[in-house]
Amino acid sequence: MRWVALAIILFAQAGWGGGLPAVPVGLDAYLRWDLWPQQRAGVRAYMRSTYDRTGGNEGADASHFLYQSANDLNVALDVQGPGILYFARYNHWHGSPWHYVVDGVDYEVRETSTADPAHPASNSVFLPGNAFPNPLNWTWSMTKGADLMWTPISFERSFQMAYSRTHYGTGYYIYHQFVEGIPLSHPIRSWSTNMAPERSVLDLIGRAGTDIAPKGTSERAGTWTIEKGSRSSIEISGAPAVVRAIEFSVPRANALEFGRARLRIFWDGRIDASVDAPVALFFGSGTLYNRDDREFLVKSFPMNIRYDEERAYLSCYFPMPFFKSARFEMLAGGSSSIPDVRYRIRMVPNRTAPIHSTYFHATYRDFPTPAPGEDLVLLDTREMEGAREWSGHFVGNSWIFSDRANLATLEGDPRFFFDDSLTPQAQGTGTEEWGGGGDYWGGQNMTLPFAGHPVGARNEKEARNSEDKIESAYRFLLADLMPFGRNAVIRLEHGGENQSTEHYQAVTYWYGLPSASLRQTDELKVGDERSEVAHGYLSPDASAPYEVTSRYEWGVDTFNGKEIYPAHTKVGRKTKGASEFTLRLEPKNFGVLLRRTLDYQFPNQKAEVFIAAVGDRKPQWRRAGTWYLAGGNTCVYSNPKGELAQAEHHAQTSNRRFRDDEFLIARKLTEGKNAIRVRLRFVPVDRPLYPGAPIAESAWSEIKYSAYCFVSPKFSPR
Repeated sequence: MRWVALAIILFAQAGWGGGLPAVPVGLDAYLRWDLWPQQRAGVRAYMRSTYDRTGGNEGADASHFLYQSANDLNVALDVQGPGILYFARYNHWHGSPWHYVVDGVDYEVRETSTADPAHPASNSVFLPGNAFPNPLNWTWSMTKGADLMWTPISFERSFQMAYSRTHYGTGYYIYHQFVEGIPLSHPIRSWSTNMAPERSVLDLIGRAGTDIAPKGTSERAGTWTIEKGSRSSIEISGAPAVVRAIEFSVPRANALEFGRARLRIFWDGRIDASVDAPVALFFGSGTLYNRDDREFLVKSFPMNIRYDEERAYLSCYFPMPFFKSARFEMLAGGSSSIPDVRYRIRMVPNRTAPIHSTYFHATYRDFPTPAPGEDLVLLDTREMEGAREWSGHFVGNSWIFSDRANLATLEGDPRFFFDDSLTPQAQGTGTEEWGGGGDYWGGQNMTLPFAGHPVGARNEKEARNSEDKIESAYRFLLADLMPFGRNAVIRLEHGGENQSTEHYQAVTYWYGLPSASLRQTDELKVGDERSEVAHGYLSPDASAPYEVTSRYEWGVDTFNGKEIYPAHTKVGRKTKGASEFTLRLEPKNFGVLLRRTLDYQFPNQKAEVFIAAVGDRKPQWRRAGTWYLAGGNTCVYSNPKGELAQAEHHAQTSNRRFRDDEFLIARKLTEGKNAIRVRLRFVPVDRPLYPGAPIAESAWSEIKYSAYCFVSPKFSPR
């Protein structure tokens, strides 16, 4: 029963689970949104997509598939091991009917425009409707261009997603995987189409735009007059507490000026502000100009901007824990004074241990002249508040992508890197896709619980004034948040090949504690004799060390003749047998993340993983699971012109052979151990890229292995 599952979370807060709080999974991630700040040690998030593997923008990053099993089975996502798909985005109905293969069972998912895509239904819904109801799921007819699905899809052993049609088959997908042995709010069970999201979840998300803060809060309220060059502030010492609502209202005539003011929040006496952002952008909109006299500019789950005839109201519902004190500051941002700024800050007691919690952050970055050929770095936690290491999770963006009403800059892909990985664990297909739109939202504005394009005219000609030329979007992550244990780098391409000259501004929302929950404890460099000897590397069937000169998937190689990302050389081996090696650990761990750097020219690399304790006279090997990486640096591109045209078979090989990939080792196999012995037994996958294509060589590639232990952060409030 649901109440039993939720009770488990509460027991976890008191110490159940061997020192880790239980992670709310599936629908619990919505119902227990009060646990948004909670640490997620042992959870990994990945975002895969149909992006152009060469770093360009071919087909608007559509229709690049891992492989084709048949003309109507074009595979875009292929995962092994238990996990949960939390989000999927498609451009309109393109690609449907989609095949969701959960633990070997093929479920067909479609929407009402699938039957006759040349004449789409004006009020499309997903089918089966009980599995994908609104407001967890939205079709293009409501989003202005995209099919968005937030229904959690749980799988115990494997998950594949395939497109039946490939015309404009673009999409991105966010899923989580978990270290076996960390406490979860309920076990992961295979999803099926006869499972319907609970009414309580739909009701909760349906309350977006209303006051969702819990009842019985304490509060601080008052009124400011914000003068030019002034700073208004309030100190709160009733700690430990959790801020559950931040609310402002201003006279409607002063809304534009208030949106330019700057909100700063300091936690527990820290020197640097954890929140430091322009007011409008912090609350989800690039400006507070309301061109259409709408009631809501932003009607999202955590942020609202609402108007009545007299005032503008701004509300934030992100939970924000602190342990000693909090200071809120408002700095004037314009040339005029702002009278009658009413504020209210509402709080509840904080009963979470500091090491299980995180501080809320909103980091602002301004890019008046983006560097040609280079991604915009919206956040690098290694540069934040004097700390190199942070554990927490990324929970969204609010960003301005033009102040000239230019929607064409939206082709830029999001790329997110976590915990030293040189491959983006999250790679998207475009900026408006990240903001929940498709085809630039058709130039229209929209606001949904977790994504939106709240302001900006259709084009410069239709703009009423300079404020109307400001184009912005937002994307918030709740169930699909992205954890990290030591660092996060959030990057965004500006334009399809980093060529846009638009003025970008961005606020990145994240939770973080200035201490690592993921520690690197060892590294094996395959092909390096000293490293191999030190780690007892044994691979009788492996090739001799060979050099690979290539790149990671970081964007375009050159821009206007200038090399942006030069090729570099690494040394590794390949094998069709087994490899063994020893890795040092931190004994007080909750499981291990094993990262491998590999040569991605060998497709569909697969191995069975076994773990043994070090020091035993005769190792007792225990199976840890299957390590599988679908696809390779050769993909199949199929983007025929017609809605119902047959799939095409265009093999495309990129010059990006380097890739970092991850495998999670169960807690029971690593906890309390100073070192483990790892055995990887290659499993051939003899699958053609498409029906009738030659089968490429299958092998297991090894360049480097790195061991990272999940641990408790070391932190106490100042």
